[in-house]
Amino acid sequence: MNPVTALRWQDGALHLLDQRRLPAEQTWLRCVSAGEVADAIRAMVVRGAPAIGIAAAYGVVLAARAAFAAAGDGWRAAIEPDLAHLRNARPTAVNLAWALDRMTARFATTSGDPEPALLAQARAIHDQDLAANRAMAAHGAPLIAPGSRVLTHCNTGALATGGHGTALGVIRTAHAQGRIAEVFVDETRPWLQGARLTAWELQQEGIPARLVVDGAAAWLFARLRPAWLIVGADRIAANGDTANKIGTYTAALAARAHGARVMVVAPLSTFDPATPDGAVIEVEERPAQELTQLAGQALAPAGFAAWNPVFDVTPAALIDAIVCEHGVIERPDAARMAAFLEAAGR
Repeated sequence: MNPVTALRWQDGALHLLDQRRLPAEQTWLRCVSAGEVADAIRAMVVRGAPAIGIAAAYGVVLAARAAFAAAGDGWRAAIEPDLAHLRNARPTAVNLAWALDRMTARFATTSGDPEPALLAQARAIHDQDLAANRAMAAHGAPLIAPGSRVLTHCNTGALATGGHGTALGVIRTAHAQGRIAEVFVDETRPWLQGARLTAWELQQEGIPARLVVDGAAAWLFARLRPAWLIVGADRIAANGDTANKIGTYTAALAARAHGARVMVVAPLSTFDPATPDGAVIEVEERPAQELTQLAGQALAPAGFAAWNPVFDVTPAALIDAIVCEHGVIERPDAARMAAFLEAAGR
């Protein structure tokens, strides 16, 4: 059992571990409305593409409860503003829209009070994500030679998913199998998900790890020779181009330049066949203050401008393997992606 979890449904409400406060304190935020869930997603109380999708699914349950109480059998129309609020909370991670589409697909077959059926669907999304994570770990771990060092970027563990993790799930399983000697963790500016969250998760489980600044990637690959860069994804285009936390592209270039391999680990819900390539992925930009301040303390001169994209896109040509719950796509390109998705029923 994982020592941490990002979210749980309890006593008719969604409880979110406030990841902005980790590792200093573990504070839970109780959400009783879809608006509160959407605001928590936008504010990064909960983050990580799979966890965002799961949170949004529970947000639909809360929205349906309120809509049914207010409008009775007219709840389907009454719920639309809440659905739009949830859908617009963050634009880059496709899992959010995927989860909402899966929840709304149940509307047509739901009669009477919609909450029980929608809660069952949200719980199924949650449970299936955990099962998918374990399957991904089983597929990805054997790609790593025993005794390897690896680098990971951002947080892709239990905090970012329904449990176990995507990229960090592969790392957990590979370490248990004796395949990983040491994990290097990028700090992941500007929210420091690597320093605050991934380092904390690895420490909880006693996995040998060291923190590095984001700008150390090339020198790390040159001097200490990690065998793999292992990352998650927020959206994977039809040709294999992958959107992930800002800094992933830089690390992938450094890995390729020094003979290391790049593994992307994400559930099938992160694949977006409707997006042909990375050039058309909408990349979220967030406020300048996230760069110019840290915990309310100024890091740059007052009023200094900043460009703050929080994702980048790694071209498929730099990726050696994409791992999902259905298996591994090696050397991804449009043809291999299409064949894989067809076999997986997408």
